[in-house]
Amino acid sequence: MKYHIVTYGCQMNLHESEKIAGILREKGYTEETDIDNADIIVFNTCCIRENAENHAFGNIGALKRHKREKKDLIIAVGGCMAQEKGKAELIREKFPFVDILFGTHNLNELGALIDKKRAQKKRVFSLKEEREETEDGITPVRTGYPGAWVNIMYGCNNFCSYCIVPYVRGRERSRRPEEIVNEVRSLAEAGYREITLLGQNVNSYYGDDGTAFPELLDKCASVEGNFRLRFMTSHPKDFSEELVKVIKKHKKICSCIHLPVQSGSNRILSLMNRRYTREKYLEEIALLRKEIPDCAVTTDIIVGFPTETEEDFQETLSLVKEAGFASAFMFIYSPRTGTRAAVMEGQIAEEISKDRLSRLIDAVNEQTRNISAGYVGKTAEILCEGYDEKKKMYLGRDEYGRMGYFADDRDRIGEFVTLRIEHANGISLYGSVVEE
Repeated sequence: MKYHIVTYGCQMNLHESEKIAGILREKGYTEETDIDNADIIVFNTCCIRENAENHAFGNIGALKRHKREKKDLIIAVGGCMAQEKGKAELIREKFPFVDILFGTHNLNELGALIDKKRAQKKRVFSLKEEREETEDGITPVRTGYPGAWVNIMYGCNNFCSYCIVPYVRGRERSRRPEEIVNEVRSLAEAGYREITLLGQNVNSYYGDDGTAFPELLDKCASVEGNFRLRFMTSHPKDFSEELVKVIKKHKKICSCIHLPVQSGSNRILSLMNRRYTREKYLEEIALLRKEIPDCAVTTDIIVGFPTETEEDFQETLSLVKEAGFASAFMFIYSPRTGTRAAVMEGQIAEEISKDRLSRLIDAVNEQTRNISAGYVGKTAEILCEGYDEKKKMYLGRDEYGRMGYFADDRDRIGEFVTLRIEHANGISLYGSVVEE
């Protein structure tokens, strides 16, 4: 029996698909890259933006004919969209060929749901309001070597007015610190070279023994082994000097922080319920640069939030320049049913939002090109992650997240490689190996 998993969304979803693969392996399935040859197809969905939902619905719908031709095929839908209010009913009615539906809180039950489907020959829809345990007992099938993800917490308590995550992921629940540290240790011992701690807001992590995130990060970075340590995502309202000191203390912790600002306008930040100001955010950037001068900061930015004016947008552009972001994920605001922003007055016309996004991308790209140009003639240590068949070159990132490409005669995947950078192209660096 063969499985095929289709994943949408963030790193959290990618890691949960590794857990889904672990469950399916235990049920006797092996991975199949061709969806047409699979005996079970699992969609791990996202609902953070409307486009993600539409994409998932389109691909699920395309399997109707496939299911008609292959009667024993099992189609399962899970993830954030499945957990979203009203979507289970919609899937039940619109896609009668979907056999199994499960949510974000009961991924660990997928194996039992498959057994139930096989035994009853009926559709099985199962959702829970909250996650019961923070330890799911699943052995994931790691797919990102030399990198690996480690969940440190689940859910979100922030309720930003545009965001549906608290409604589909539930309230914050932190894993036990000893379980997290043990998982990091086992990954380091297994040869993983980059470990990323995951949470919707890692800064609000709080273990059952009172361990806060800076202390947890300190413990993880103290694990023996030759590996890098990253974390995401970090909320500006909870960012602290203590956290900066831990980052500075450990060479293992990458000097690259993802700190989503979302907007440079205090008025918009207030409407978004972000609970910090432009000034506080820039103070945090200044603190980082004071303690860790070479620290790179990446961010998320939303344009076209309800009532956003040109003046508000100009404040975002000026913050981009002042903060000196290394890169940014940039989006047009997408209304999500059930959030406060979706019913606000002053929804922005699509053509205005697209124009602002285009100007924002130009501003960020200019900064990114300038940073990349500064690498030329210098050396950079990258962790080789893979091989680009089109370029016929190996690739990997330095600790600041910059992608480097190089040619070599031997397999370098999983190695730290020093490159002398010869030229740059946007966010990408090209160089040759500096032999020790």
